[in-house]
Amino acid sequence: MIEILKAMAARIDKEKDFLTELDNEIADGDHGINMAKGFNAVVPKIEAMAGKDIGSLLKTTGMTLVSTVGGSAGPLYGTAFMKAGAALKDKMEIDANDLIAAVDAAIGGIQMRGKAVEGEKTMLDAICPAHKAFKAAIEAGEDVKAALGKAVEAAQAGVEYTKTIKATKGRASYIGDRSIGHQDPGATSATYMYEEFLANI
Repeated sequence: MIEILKAMAARIDKEKDFLTELDNEIADGDHGINMAKGFNAVVPKIEAMAGKDIGSLLKTTGMTLVSTVGGSAGPLYGTAFMKAGAALKDKMEIDANDLIAAVDAAIGGIQMRGKAVEGEKTMLDAICPAHKAFKAAIEAGEDVKAALGKAVEAAQAGVEYTKTIKATKGRASYIGDRSIGHQDPGATSATYMYEEFLANI
C-alpha cells in the first residue's frame, strides 16, 4: 500500500499542470497544484510507517490531505481516505471484499462532505462507475487485477462523461452551462489514482 500511495503521489505531481489547466477552465485553477502539494506531504509520512496496518496508512494519508490541500479537494479526498482507512482498521492484508468495503466507505464520506451524487460533474462521476464495475467483475468471478482493469475503464469513461454534463456542485457550478464541454479535474485525478492502483498491485 505504501508503494501504491507513492505511485499515486508521483502521478498527481506529474499531471499537476494538466489538472490545474482543467480546473482553470471551470473553477479556480488550483486543483493540480493543491493535490500535488498534499500528496508530496503524504510521501514522507507513509515512508516512515513501514510495518503499520493498511488502515493507519490510509488514515494518515487522509489527515495529511485535509491539512495540506486547499479548496474542496482536501476535505473531499481527505475524508475519502480516512473513511477507507477506518474500514480497513488493523488490516495487514486486504482482499477484494475489503477493497469494496473501503471504497464504499470512501464514497459515503465524499457524499457526506460534498453533498454530491453521481451525475453532477464531480470526482464521483469517475469513482462511482469504477466501483460498480469493480464489484460486478468480482461478483462475476474475476480476480482483483482484472476487476481493477474494468474499474479503470469505467473511470476513464466517467471522465469523458463529465465533458457532456453541466456542473451543479462546487465552484464549477457557478458558470452553469459554460461548464459543458470541459472534463472535471476531480474525476480526472480520481482516475489517475485508479490507474496507479492497477499498475502497482
